[in-house]
Amino acid sequence: MYEMKPEYYTGIEEIDAQHARLFELAQETHDLLDDNLLQDKTEELSRLISELIDYTKMHFAHEEAYQKSIGYAHADRHALQHRQFEDKLMEFDFDSIGDDYNSQNDAVEKLLNFLVSWLVTHILKVDMLYVGK
Repeated sequence: MYEMKPEYYTGIEEIDAQHARLFELAQETHDLLDDNLLQDKTEELSRLISELIDYTKMHFAHEEAYQKSIGYAHADRHALQHRQFEDKLMEFDFDSIGDDYNSQNDAVEKLLNFLVSWLVTHILKVDMLYVGK
């Protein structure tokens, strides 16, 4: 369901592979949302957010280094958007989720919506600006 589509490819192999992994993490988040057998999702949600934080930091560092290597004029503005994404991930408050199944599902859904919306918009409207520069 959540995967790299042709319009998301930048033509930069390593960046495309990293974007594909981010879509895989979105799919894992969707799978967690659909898992009706798992009654306590907090541990898995925590793992997903932790992996997203770690992976995006690595990806953003690589992407920002690439932009500098090609002399991309808007690299600083682009990096600021990366920091805002990281800050938003850090805002997920596990203490407020609690043990309630519905509130856990709400938190997973909130993460999924944020991740997919940001990822698609960022790739199509921001990343594509440095492609071919």
